[in-house]
Amino acid sequence: MKISYNQLKTLIDFDHNPQKLGEILTDTGLEVEAIEKVDAVKGGLEGLVVGHVVSCEKHPDADKLNLTKVDVGGEALLEIVCGAPNVAVGQKVIVALVGATLYPTSGEAFTIKKSKIRGAISEGMLCAEDEIGLGQSHAGILVLDTDLPLGSPIAKYFNLEPDYVIEIGLTPNRADAASHLGVARDIKAVSDSSVKMPEVSGFSMGNSAATIDLVVEDVIACPRFCGLEIHNVEVKESPEWLKRFLNTIGVNSINNIVDITNYVCHYLGQPMHIFDADAIAGQKVIVKCPEAGTELITLDGTTRKLNGTDLAICNADGPMAIAGVFGGLNSGVKATTKNIFLEVAYFNPVFIRKTASKHGLKTDASFRYERGTDPNMPPFAIKFATKLILDLAGGQVTDKMFDIYPTPISNFEIDLKIKNIDRLLGKKLGEELILNILEKLDIQLITKSEGQLKVSVPPYRVDVTREADVVEEILRIYGFENIELSDSLSSDFIAEFPEKDPETLKNKLSDALAAMGFNEIQSLSIVKPSDNSWLNQADSVVKLLNPLSEELSEMRQSLLFSGLNALVYNINRRNKDLKFFEFGRTYIKNIVDGQTKIKENRVLGVWMSGNISSESWMQNSSAVSYHNLFQTVSQILALMKIKKLDTNETSNQAFAYGLEHIVRNKVLVKFGLVNPSLTAKADLKQVAYYAEFDWDLLCKLYSSENKFVEIPKYPEVRRDLSLVLNKSVKFDQIKKVAFNVEKKLLKSVNVFDVYQGEKLPDDQKSYSVSFILQDEEKTLNDQQIDKTMQKLMGAFENEVGAIIRK
Repeated sequence: MKISYNQLKTLIDFDHNPQKLGEILTDTGLEVEAIEKVDAVKGGLEGLVVGHVVSCEKHPDADKLNLTKVDVGGEALLEIVCGAPNVAVGQKVIVALVGATLYPTSGEAFTIKKSKIRGAISEGMLCAEDEIGLGQSHAGILVLDTDLPLGSPIAKYFNLEPDYVIEIGLTPNRADAASHLGVARDIKAVSDSSVKMPEVSGFSMGNSAATIDLVVEDVIACPRFCGLEIHNVEVKESPEWLKRFLNTIGVNSINNIVDITNYVCHYLGQPMHIFDADAIAGQKVIVKCPEAGTELITLDGTTRKLNGTDLAICNADGPMAIAGVFGGLNSGVKATTKNIFLEVAYFNPVFIRKTASKHGLKTDASFRYERGTDPNMPPFAIKFATKLILDLAGGQVTDKMFDIYPTPISNFEIDLKIKNIDRLLGKKLGEELILNILEKLDIQLITKSEGQLKVSVPPYRVDVTREADVVEEILRIYGFENIELSDSLSSDFIAEFPEKDPETLKNKLSDALAAMGFNEIQSLSIVKPSDNSWLNQADSVVKLLNPLSEELSEMRQSLLFSGLNALVYNINRRNKDLKFFEFGRTYIKNIVDGQTKIKENRVLGVWMSGNISSESWMQNSSAVSYHNLFQTVSQILALMKIKKLDTNETSNQAFAYGLEHIVRNKVLVKFGLVNPSLTAKADLKQVAYYAEFDWDLLCKLYSSENKFVEIPKYPEVRRDLSLVLNKSVKFDQIKKVAFNVEKKLLKSVNVFDVYQGEKLPDDQKSYSVSFILQDEEKTLNDQQIDKTMQKLMGAFENEVGAIIRK
């Protein structure tokens, strides 16, 4: 939300500069994210001052040039060459000093330099209005009628002081602050100033007869509706002050009528809409929910079908606008509009929220209506808007103003206990201070008894409905920084912490992965339907009831595509050597006993693509391989102290090939080369490797115990074997056979060479495998070693069909 510093000053008096004001607003809970200076005209007329022409003579070498001496309040007169035909002694003029940058109405900006023109020194420039961006005329220099001291900034003469746009990160609960008035109320609460509402006391009804009738059929969706008709308005360009305000807050100027609606919306927080009265069929405005399937062409030229629960503002022929969200194309104000009908209403936030979401429309009006506006504001806002229209567009007010409000919305009445306020704040403020803060927040005291208050909260504060909410209001105005810490802080703890904290484990693993060169990513849990389709589990897809778009309408069932999209994004920006990880969630729908259950799974995803390391004079770069991913998976498991695993080849179609580590019949991690068809689908033009961990199972298996064993006193022995095997035999099978045969002496098995080539049949390969043997109680002798190796060789020959090369 953007706020104009200058317009804010029209609502409340304060002396704070924009930076200090930003600090104050942030302290009250309206976090200021940015403050930016906005010049009334480009460049802000910097370096342009009031000057006085002391002398003026013809240039000896140029008939159309004059040599002038100009006083700008400095120690010496400036010598300036001027070609304007109207320059004369005694004039007050606009002087662009050396170094000033001018932004003309047309053409490029240029900077004034000290120069020689036909041999004469020129130390500045006397300016015409088009040369400084204030108009189109180039007939001559601007001659000023002013008593300002010489050297005064020209911006002061034209009253073109700069504005500052204050950008506030508005939280969803602070609907009351979605306007300049709302921000002014918070300033009032922390200062001694009061809010100055715009003057509408001169408003009165006219004599001309109103032609439009109004009916509100759905008073649940529209509790209050105000309407007013004005005849003979003139649609034209808005005045400069209004265009400057809208430009400051990032809103385009359309015309004086439309601009007034935007001004009221951002100034008072009350959205409104104006219809061309002559385009209202049957001269009747009806507020209702049209039948499902009713069509309306909105201002963006799109034909939209209403669903039966969309509130609309209609005429006798059909809808003219989607209430509180978007206007219709055919009923809006046009350049030829002469008679208008103003609509200012309070709409039920639930209806607006559902309608805006269904149609994918987010407007300034819906932003405010769906959070909740002030039901007491419409009568004031319509009078204020009418006054502005009469000032800027002329016209005559008719003799009737509608205000349909069958069931007034009451203030929230809340009981407060002083002891609860003290307990929640952590400090005793005293009843007098509490009541003073509440008064500044427009929260009125109804009754007061021993230790208890009953207060009335205005309905524009839609988030203040409970005792705790009122205490929060007191705290943010009193100031979080004014709550002192206790003199003595203490905490209870026990010696051991057996509880496994997933967040602690996540931080530990994140640090480890970062140390391995991985970068953490965070992606949306909402994905395109096509991202889920590759799993072939359409029945288990969780679909959003109100998706933001058709592209993002399902909850993801895997993290894979999120990471592939991140890889593509980086590769397209020439960052090709990538290692990512993400802690995320996946969502699966199941039918249990006829009821739909949605399961949320926590997952750790790891992606690798490109080269394992960048090019360097110390080493050649090499592409990431499956074994690099396998090593990373093994390091993660080692950090989580998980050792006993079963391993199978994965059948998951997301992988061209890969493995699954299984614990207790559950897949702990699946990993491998991402199927090329999926990388092609993601438009990824290099191979990628992916691992997906069941994070909940990983945390459950984690052991915080550190087990220490004495270093063996007796030496280990290594023996190597060369095994010729069928290509289908995996190393894991060799390892399992070895440990099944020898459980006591065998400590580790490792493959250190693999050969496939000319000397072997096409269906065979050769493994060179090392075995580490060790007895922790005595030194091994040759007889024990040979006997163990014979058992291993026999098992390999019998169980995996190995040929031992001796």
